[in-house]
Amino acid sequence: MIFCRHIPGEPLARFTDFFWFYDDYYPTHRREHVLPDGTFELIIDLRETPRKLFDREDGNRFTSFRRGWLSGTQSEYLIIDALSGSSMIGVHFRPGGATAFLGLPADQLRDQVVELDAIWGGGAWELRERLLQAKGASAKFQLLEQFLLNLLRRDSSRSTRQGRISWALERFLEEPHALSIRAVAEQVGMSHKHFIEQFRRQVGLTPKLFCRVQRFQQVLTKITSRQSVEWADIACACGYFDQAHFVHDFRAFAGLNPTAYLSHEIEYPNFVPVDD
Repeated sequence: MIFCRHIPGEPLARFTDFFWFYDDYYPTHRREHVLPDGTFELIIDLRETPRKLFDREDGNRFTSFRRGWLSGTQSEYLIIDALSGSSMIGVHFRPGGATAFLGLPADQLRDQVVELDAIWGGGAWELRERLLQAKGASAKFQLLEQFLLNLLRRDSSRSTRQGRISWALERFLEEPHALSIRAVAEQVGMSHKHFIEQFRRQVGLTPKLFCRVQRFQQVLTKITSRQSVEWADIACACGYFDQAHFVHDFRAFAGLNPTAYLSHEIEYPNFVPVDD
């Protein structure tokens, strides 16, 4: 298997965490839980087999996606198939970063996965054709960078609003359980109501729900770096009221309780291999 990451330069570095590419992936499982992290993911499939997104309540129901899709900010886990011989390329956006490329508010895509032509028309499939022809990961990353640069809109008034929300995002990412949303709104010079509205439009989630997701992500960071886990200590350190509150949130975002999560062989914290 080939796996590569690419960190783009400015100005894309302001909006994206990294680009990724893998080829000839042969998983030992057939489905995965994809856990929410508060941002968007762009995926372009370089194979022709449709991919499946399964219903959380009925594992026999699914939606198929072909060629490429955009996953909006999710408030729950997704269940996807894991196919042998997969080859994909994509972009992991920073929280709030995808909005600069969408032409619509991020909250319109909350909890949705949409094929790329619904957002960018036929240009998305032209990009895919060029990616298929490009030789090597570096050439593919360069094409993807140019595609995003062409989409990037420069609007000074919107940039000012985005700057305020970006500042708030940094605070919430550092201390998702310690900061008052009202206090952060005052610090960026917005009313409480207006701040929530602008945050939701740029990020896709309300500040409260975004902080819940980030607190959950802090838990994943702590438990995946430890040999043994004291759940009560983890819950307290991440700002949960009690063990029941902690387990409730973990189940909501992972589809598994904390002990079941750790029982799986997990290479990437937000991708959990599961049985059918």
